[in-house]
Amino acid sequence: MTESRIKRLATTLMDATTDKDPLVQEQIYNALCYLGDSEPEEILNACDEYLRQHDKLAYPHRVIILKAMETVVKDSIALLDKSTAKVVIFLASNEMTKSKEVIRDWQQAASNVLVAVGQRFINKVMEEVLTKFQPGILPHYFVMQTFANLSVSNVFGMVPFLNSILGTMLPMLGMAKQDHMKSVFCYALQHFSESIQEYLANLDKAPDPTVRKDTFSNEIFSAYEVLFNSWLQHREAKLRLAVVEAMGPMSYLMPSEKLEEQLPKLIPGILALYKKHAEAFYISKSLCQILEASVNIGSRSLDVQLDSLLGTLHPQICAPADPSVPLTVKNHTEVLRCFTVLACSFPDRVLAFLLPKLESSNERTRVGTLLIMRQIINSASSQMEIKKPFILSSMKLPLQDSNNKVKRAVVQVISAMAHHGYLEQPGGEAMMEFLVRQCALPSDAQPKKQPPDADDLTSDSVQSISVNTLFLLSTTVDRMNNVLWPYLLEFVTPIQFTNALTPLCKSLMYLAVKKQEEGENASLIRYDLNANLPSPYALTTRLLVVSSQPYVGDCRGAAALRLLTVLHYSVHPALDQLWSKQVPLLVEHIEENTEKSLSQKEWEEKLLLFLQETLAAVSDNTWICHFVTEMCRQLNSYNGFPLEKNFLYKCIGTTLGACASKDLVQKQLQELLETARYHEEAEREGLASCFGICAINHLEETLAKLEDFVRSDVFKKSVGLFSIFKDRSDNEVEKIKSTLILCYGYVAMYAPKELVLSRIEADILKNIFQYFNTKVLGIKVETKDLTLKLCLIRSICMISQAIYNGVKCGDFIFSRKAELVAQMVEFIKAEPLEAMRTPVRQRAMITCTYLVILEPHLSDPDRTELIDTCLASVLALPPLELVKERDENGGDALHKEMLYGDTISALKDLLKSLLQRNLTPHGLQDMFAHLGPWIKSNKEHERQRAVEVSAALLEFYLSKLNVSTVIPFYNLGVLIALFSPRCSDSLASVRQHAIDCVYCLLYIQLCYEGFARDHRDEMVEGLKALKKGLEEPDFTILFHTCNNIAMVIGKRVPPDQLMSLLLAMFEGLADPDKNCSRAATVMINSLLKERGGVLQEKVPDIMSIIHSKLEEVDEEHIRKAAQQTVYILASQHKSVVVSSLLGSSLPFDSHACAMWRSLATEPTLTSQILEQLLEKVNRDVPYKESKCFLLGSGSERIATPLPLAATCALYEIMSAPESGAAVLGLYPPLFVTLLLRVSCTVGVQLPKNLQSRERRSSSHGQAPRSLHPCSCAVETLKVMLARGGSEEVARAVSSAGGWELMASPERHHDGIAVLASAMARHAGPRLPLIVKNLIPTLSSVFDSQRITTTAFFAELLNSNVVNDLILLETVMDNMTGRQKDACMLVRMLALRGLGNIASGSPEKVRKHGAKLLASMVNGMDDKDDPHNLVALEAMSSLSKLLDHVEERDIQSMLLHIAIRIRPFFDSEQPDLRQSSIVLFGNLTKFSEGNCEVFFEQILNGLVTLLLHLQDPKPEVVKACKFALRMCGPNMGCEGLCDMFLNHLREDRSLHYGEFMNNVCKHLMQSYPEMLNRLILTNLFYFKSNWVDIRAAAPMFIGFLVLHVDEDHCQQVDLDPLISALNLLLKDPVPAVRVKVAETLGRLVRIL
Repeated sequence: MTESRIKRLATTLMDATTDKDPLVQEQIYNALCYLGDSEPEEILNACDEYLRQHDKLAYPHRVIILKAMETVVKDSIALLDKSTAKVVIFLASNEMTKSKEVIRDWQQAASNVLVAVGQRFINKVMEEVLTKFQPGILPHYFVMQTFANLSVSNVFGMVPFLNSILGTMLPMLGMAKQDHMKSVFCYALQHFSESIQEYLANLDKAPDPTVRKDTFSNEIFSAYEVLFNSWLQHREAKLRLAVVEAMGPMSYLMPSEKLEEQLPKLIPGILALYKKHAEAFYISKSLCQILEASVNIGSRSLDVQLDSLLGTLHPQICAPADPSVPLTVKNHTEVLRCFTVLACSFPDRVLAFLLPKLESSNERTRVGTLLIMRQIINSASSQMEIKKPFILSSMKLPLQDSNNKVKRAVVQVISAMAHHGYLEQPGGEAMMEFLVRQCALPSDAQPKKQPPDADDLTSDSVQSISVNTLFLLSTTVDRMNNVLWPYLLEFVTPIQFTNALTPLCKSLMYLAVKKQEEGENASLIRYDLNANLPSPYALTTRLLVVSSQPYVGDCRGAAALRLLTVLHYSVHPALDQLWSKQVPLLVEHIEENTEKSLSQKEWEEKLLLFLQETLAAVSDNTWICHFVTEMCRQLNSYNGFPLEKNFLYKCIGTTLGACASKDLVQKQLQELLETARYHEEAEREGLASCFGICAINHLEETLAKLEDFVRSDVFKKSVGLFSIFKDRSDNEVEKIKSTLILCYGYVAMYAPKELVLSRIEADILKNIFQYFNTKVLGIKVETKDLTLKLCLIRSICMISQAIYNGVKCGDFIFSRKAELVAQMVEFIKAEPLEAMRTPVRQRAMITCTYLVILEPHLSDPDRTELIDTCLASVLALPPLELVKERDENGGDALHKEMLYGDTISALKDLLKSLLQRNLTPHGLQDMFAHLGPWIKSNKEHERQRAVEVSAALLEFYLSKLNVSTVIPFYNLGVLIALFSPRCSDSLASVRQHAIDCVYCLLYIQLCYEGFARDHRDEMVEGLKALKKGLEEPDFTILFHTCNNIAMVIGKRVPPDQLMSLLLAMFEGLADPDKNCSRAATVMINSLLKERGGVLQEKVPDIMSIIHSKLEEVDEEHIRKAAQQTVYILASQHKSVVVSSLLGSSLPFDSHACAMWRSLATEPTLTSQILEQLLEKVNRDVPYKESKCFLLGSGSERIATPLPLAATCALYEIMSAPESGAAVLGLYPPLFVTLLLRVSCTVGVQLPKNLQSRERRSSSHGQAPRSLHPCSCAVETLKVMLARGGSEEVARAVSSAGGWELMASPERHHDGIAVLASAMARHAGPRLPLIVKNLIPTLSSVFDSQRITTTAFFAELLNSNVVNDLILLETVMDNMTGRQKDACMLVRMLALRGLGNIASGSPEKVRKHGAKLLASMVNGMDDKDDPHNLVALEAMSSLSKLLDHVEERDIQSMLLHIAIRIRPFFDSEQPDLRQSSIVLFGNLTKFSEGNCEVFFEQILNGLVTLLLHLQDPKPEVVKACKFALRMCGPNMGCEGLCDMFLNHLREDRSLHYGEFMNNVCKHLMQSYPEMLNRLILTNLFYFKSNWVDIRAAAPMFIGFLVLHVDEDHCQQVDLDPLISALNLLLKDPVPAVRVKVAETLGRLVRIL
């Protein structure tokens, strides 16, 4: 019986192999393998029988079965008995040869089965297959392929057969006419030869150690003759390649004399194939094997063939290998192996062939030759040993090659040479120099993207390869140490090797450290043995200078400094301690920063300090003199490197400062002046810095040298007196003057102050102006040269700073101050106003900033002229945007932007400097007398700059103010009036700065009133918060902000300043900027008093006139005045005003809205008006039913006009912030009325006349908001909450989407629940009166009002606030009373409310438990519930209540509820599935009393719950996880309980298959007797509509079967199960069929 069932299972699976889905086919294969794993012989026999019986089964399906057989055989080969092996062999042999045509997949699968069986039963396999291999009859293609594969997989078993196979096969070769047969013979010969070689190589392990090569030689040679003489000439390329692949391994086995005899034909024959085949790998591989075989027999024929071999192989290497085509790379490898074989045998001739090729004009030839050279240097090293000088000398030409590919190949050859001792020979240094030159190649900043077929490399890649090679040679090839050290030092100082400095320094440092470890510290650099090495002075200078730009050239700064450290002993013995400590700190500074973050100035200062300390540590004047001489000598080397040269000048200045020899100092300064390149800015700066730094210790010599130089003939026009300058033009003379002027400035700045102050006017300034002013015929002519101007300005600035910082600054009277200021003013005036092209303005203003601080004071006219000139020169410049538009060059535009910013900053600093001299209200007034016209300018950019400058000045004034006595700030009002209207300026930046100005002015006033400067006034601080409102130009925000500013000003301006403030404000009404005019109006209105009232009978007329005036004129101050009038009228005649405004046509236009909002000014009045409007909303019915005259007779609800208008009016009033107090007072009636208004307007339409009017007004953009009744009511309720202090309620409802839900007829009650929840959280104290007002509406005739109130109460019960406010019983009783309501939605909501008590007031559930449970059970039994909505609510609510009821209350109902909800588990409605499953999980808590009974319910639902873990709805899956976690403890299986608790956590993803596997393991351990019941329940789900559940059910069964004990297998009725699975195997969904196939395989366990 068991046997037939296994066979039946296997047959079922094999029947299903016709399935077209590849995944199902794969699973059928796996299932067959699984069955085979259990009963290999049974399954193999079943497969055999099936294939024999189903002779017509198509071959693709036979392949699946054969593949399964192969796997079963492989996995069970040791267990198979001979009889089964015979059956399998016979079947596979027949399957393989059934069709004479080649059907590759089918026959290959059968062949693989034979090869698998042949691992153990080789003799049986051969016995069978040899029957298909008869002499004189051409065998089947796959018979030969099987022989070939067997020879590889079982070498020792197969080789003994090969002699006879070869004997039978040889005559057949001539019979093979078809190409595929010839190919398979070649394939067999190739693998036979390889396996024979392997057998011979492992004779010690072989079964027959007597086997020799001779055994096979003659047969192999006979085969070779056919292959070579006949088949190799075939026109089919694939066959030729098969022949070539076979001939390589065959050559090893041919008789030596035959091979020797064949070589003259064989090698040319193979070489000829290169021309016929594009893909040469197989040819090269075979050729290499033939060459190796030839060398092994000591062939003499190779000598003759050598030229043709070399001539053919060389182009193979010259054709570049494509890395994306692996065979081309492999071909290169094989060809290089050929060259190795040839070079080892014929070194002289190979070199004689290769070396001339290095001179070829073809780049590929040169590259290929170099690749071969590298190969033979590495692989034929012993043969090449005596050829080293010859090879080195032949490399001279490649070293000069400019092609990047050749360069890279040369670098690779150099690397090989280094490893084999070539570079120690004469000529090795040239190779190293070449390598360093490649390291120094320039890097492309942005290398061009290479096309895929680009044949050339970038110089970047050559450089990177060279750098890596140099480092590897220095660090890993020990024999190179003496070659590289100290030779590489020769490349450090020449400028052409600058780009190679980083790798050079790294290599040198590594080598030096190695030498030190070997004890060569003192004699690290032997100058006596190496005359060409740079001196210590040259090395130190070079490494220090390149360190000034530390991140250039792959961070050369750190490398240079590290090298400097290891060379310290060679530089000077005294530097050990200093450099060991300081250099690591400098390197650390580089590494802690990046190129962007490093301050260049700070870094150079660190290096110069390091240089100073070095000079101090050496303390040897002779050494220092040599050092400075070397520095000067290197200057010209840096002509193309301005930054490095500038730093070198500073180093020279520092070193000259440490030099004790005055003569040398003067000599070097003279030399510097004579050789400087004055036309370069960096050079001028560097030279001036050098003089300045030198002057620290040599002031007299520096000044004397400058004077001497000036007296020379360089400034005279006559040519020839001073040969060094005879070719210079006038322009160059100006540049020399500029430099000398700058030198004086730097000297003044650096020199000791006590020495330099006395020389400033007498010497320095006199000479500066002598260079600056040229006399023509005795008349002073001012220069037009920009450089000269800028140098003069900078020099005077440095002189001013020097005086200011001097020791005796306070006593120093600078007599030429006014003259210098006047000169700066002239410079500023000379600058064009239409553009800023130069930094002259900025530099001149910075200079004036320092000058005005010095004594004596400037006269008033001079001060005025300075201020006016600077303001006009900067503020009147065209806007930067305009300049950018004109200038298309982006880089230049960025430069201009920076220049503009720097110039504005310079202006601010100058004005602050001037204000500092007169820090009084009068000084402030004087400053703003100059700035006033610019602040009020009608040009935006002028206002913007003026107000920005003003804000900076006022902030400065406040920061410096120190009031000792309380004095009046007499001009506060005027200044505030100047700036406060600007808070509404059309430019955002002006508004921001204006409020800063007001802020500072008010604090200045507080200081003058006696408050401390750090005192913070709350009102004034509020201005800072208002700045946000000034960012956007939105008028309403500006209006509100200006009003607040006015309030602050009104409260903080002293009484005596008020009139001046008002008068000045009125002046502001004429401001050309309309925004500022409006702002002035707002601010004036906040200070004006109220006026009288109007007669009652005239009120309607007056209201009408106000409305029409607002329509005519749209000026802010008129609007404000009109609103003020409306307020006055309403305070005396509220009813008339309300009626008049309600009469305005709907929708209210913006003017009517503004008038409504003006009624919110005073709380008492506002309360009275709100009460009137509430009465009008409630008086009339909310809508009228109107018959529809369209098809489908029905009616629509049309809103009544008066409640609609009153609702709109309520919105407008409550939208005004001032209405807050009134809204608070009327909160409950407002809330209830508007809530019910929302309820009654859901789905209500506008009257026809209003619909058309709303469309018209919205098309003209007039209506501020929708007039739709429901939207209008919702918006009004929103604004009421916001104004009534319940902003958080409104926000919470908005964020939850509650307002949109309220307006939806289908979801209205959900929106009300969101509102109720928010009220409970944020407005609890308001609820008692609201509940009291709402209770009567539960009896309303309108369903909508009952629904709204029930929904509101239901959600209130969700919060504990009803309990805290003693409302629980009241609300609960009202909810219980609604259970019989005619409206189903009301009944459902009432149940929801009762369920909510569990979360809102859980402690009260126990008290009312019986009553609540009865309500829920009644709800589940509701008869008028076609869609189970009430039942759903009852289940959800009951789930919530269960945690809190008394156990005795639930016990009696437990079983009833469990049975009642069970059908819902598989409901089509996901929410019913979810709620019923969650409730079931909750019920398990009460199962202890009815343990056995309820356990039965758990078992009934277990399969359903586990399968629904694959439910398409995530919420149902979540519910199942919960229910299973709850059921776990009641199932009496600890392992299962732990699994449910750990794997079914909500936050954890579930691997369903693995989980079910473990669940079934526990189920079968704990409840094995349940197997049949569980399987039968799963069978029910085979027809489920959900695919995932349909797939899960058979998988569940499969896992149960996998884990059941043999003892319990009998309880399963297998026949119906197999039938059901068989039926499901035809399911349209492949995923289901996959699971069925898997389970069918597992049924073997219970057979």
